[in-house]
Amino acid sequence: MTTIPHTNQPILQPPGKGLPLYELLVARLLVWWRYNRTSRQEAAAAFHFEKEEILRLSRELDQTAATRPILIKRLRGLEDSSRFWSVYMTVDHLRIVNNGVASIIHDLVLGVRPQHIVTTKGVKPSSSADVATLNEFQDACNRFEEIANQAKDLRTQLTWKHPWFGELDAQQWHFFAGFHMHLHRRQILAIRENL
Repeated sequence: MTTIPHTNQPILQPPGKGLPLYELLVARLLVWWRYNRTSRQEAAAAFHFEKEEILRLSRELDQTAATRPILIKRLRGLEDSSRFWSVYMTVDHLRIVNNGVASIIHDLVLGVRPQHIVTTKGVKPSSSADVATLNEFQDACNRFEEIANQAKDLRTQLTWKHPWFGELDAQQWHFFAGFHMHLHRRQILAIRENL
């Protein structure tokens, strides 16, 4: 492992670099294949399951261990720059993403164009994320679920661009959120295995 001199920081690709092209193409196919076979109710259940599992896995850890960044082998679907996170940093990333996706779904359902451009670089976590992040993550998930549950129809004419998967309507963003949480639950498991 190559590190930055006088620090213990590994040298990783910059945030926002994305996935290798072949992996991105496979990820796109996999996401669309799963989306087309998943009902709205199944997507909601998957999101809820991932939320509960992430909270359980994170709360089981000692706070000192949960704040320690751990270099893991890159998982498929994970940017190289995200390999050196702590459990709390991973949860903070999910908090940021889930708040953003909740806002996007809310706006799309109302027929309003969302205000911010979604970038992978823009959703990186704080290196100082701590135990308070767990409650903030839970609040973000609860907000996401409330907004999604209140919508009569998530199949919106208006779409918003995801940096890897292109234009998505509200139902596609809804599915994506649980799919994304699953990837990062795997990351939390990998971090825990290497503590």
